[in-house]
Amino acid sequence: MLVFDAPKTTELCGAIPNPPTVFDENPLLELLNSDGFSIFPGFCDVHVHFREPGFSYKETISSGCQAATRGGFTAVATMPNLDPVPDSVENIGLAQAVIDRDSSIAVFPYGSITEAEKGEQLADLKGMASRVIAFSDDGMGVQSRELMREAMVLAKEVGKIIAVHCEDEKLKDDGYINDGEYAREHGHRGIPAESEWRELERDLELAKDTGVALHICHVSCRESIELIRVAKIDGIDVSCETAPHYLVFDDAMLEEDGRFKMNPPLRAQADRLAMIEAVADGTVDMIATDHAPHSESEKSRGLAGSAFGIVGLETSFPAIYTYLVQTGIISLERVMELFVYRPRERFGIALGNDFSIWNLEDTAPVRPSEFLSKGRATPFAGRILSGRCLLTVHNGKTVYLDEKALQETKARTCKSERTH
Repeated sequence: MLVFDAPKTTELCGAIPNPPTVFDENPLLELLNSDGFSIFPGFCDVHVHFREPGFSYKETISSGCQAATRGGFTAVATMPNLDPVPDSVENIGLAQAVIDRDSSIAVFPYGSITEAEKGEQLADLKGMASRVIAFSDDGMGVQSRELMREAMVLAKEVGKIIAVHCEDEKLKDDGYINDGEYAREHGHRGIPAESEWRELERDLELAKDTGVALHICHVSCRESIELIRVAKIDGIDVSCETAPHYLVFDDAMLEEDGRFKMNPPLRAQADRLAMIEAVADGTVDMIATDHAPHSESEKSRGLAGSAFGIVGLETSFPAIYTYLVQTGIISLERVMELFVYRPRERFGIALGNDFSIWNLEDTAPVRPSEFLSKGRATPFAGRILSGRCLLTVHNGKTVYLDEKALQETKARTCKSERTH
């Protein structure tokens, strides 16, 4: 069994528990002391949408947590595009009440940067500071330079990260897929990469001026990556994430299906290759899914009519393992940095008695009908991925157990014993 311990230099993250001690407490773990199984510290995703309160038909705290545990995640940070938007102490309290009632893992809510995420007036950043993980208007780029500066000054004062969705609405111009060859050939309205990197350039300038801790959400294009590289060399306090779909797909792989529609969109092949290089060289700090479930009807209207957003918690690690580790691009140690240590360090999320057990030799096609998330839309549907989560533990408690895997493991063990 391959066991990954937390590095001793990481104060926020404790080592995973001694496996033999845990094995005594769970019948499945007793069967896993063999080659082919791996134990990893609990994964952390700082960018998910659990849709509650307000849109529970898309996802709930409970169903989102179930999807997370199946993907090996024991901590997530939930974005604020809810109803009501968590833009005040009262509204963040409503969101926290649902989390307290229904979560099975650690769930940390974001507060919005602006009231109702409209980009017109600042939310109550000072009032919410002790109750949120960070501030973001994810899904919306804050268009006003002056308002963003004011938000950064306040966030710096209260010691919180500003996590930005970089998008210039004027440059976006009602586009909905990448402004590339596919869009032109199929008559779709395109979103130019400049709509992302131009606002990112502005926010990096403001971060340098204000000293705020800045986090860039779902980076998708090569220009953004280069700006972030330079900013880090320049000493700006900036981190960034990308998602598995930006590393595996590009707009040449698009299909006329809502499961290929997200924001930012799948970019050109050159952008995808630049993202892979940035993951490998450390420019990208962490992998986040931007898990954004919608109902079937909202995702069945093709590229033009479907809602933006796909699900990702249940395919994230297998996708990275299949396309980046098995191909020799990055190591499992680097995956642990991306999935565990960097997101937890950056956002101050401690790792307690959290881990997951995986069979990395198990390969299977992605079957959205079997997802624990309410969402089903994923470009990975039908793709053969390696890695199956067998069990996830949070705070010493089993929060996910693959019963089918338990039976299969028992059967293999009995067969091996009969053979010998």
